[in-house]
Amino acid sequence: MYEVKDPNSIFVFKFRTHFGGGKSTGFGLIYDSVENAKKYEPKYRLIRNGLDTKVEKSRKQMKERKNRAKKIRGVKKTKASEAAKKK
Repeated sequence: MYEVKDPNSIFVFKFRTHFGGGKSTGFGLIYDSVENAKKYEPKYRLIRNGLDTKVEKSRKQMKERKNRAKKIRGVKKTKASEAAKKK
C-alpha cells in the first residue's frame, strides 16, 4: 500500500480487537525518516519499536524522589525533581 525506505519509520498503536475475531482496528504513523520519528514520537513508543533504550531506575530512587517532592510546593517541585535526576 505504501512504499517505505525503512520499516523502522512505521509506528502502529492503539489496536482494539472486535467481538467475534477476525478484525482489529488501530492507528499508524509513517514518518519520512527515522530521525523524524525519533524527533516526534513519544519515548515509550520508541522503546517499543527498539529505537531507544529504557532507563532502569531502582525502586528506592523513585520512592525517595516522590517523598522529596511531597515536601515542596509549586514551581520548586519541578526544580527539586530535576536535581534528583542529575545525581
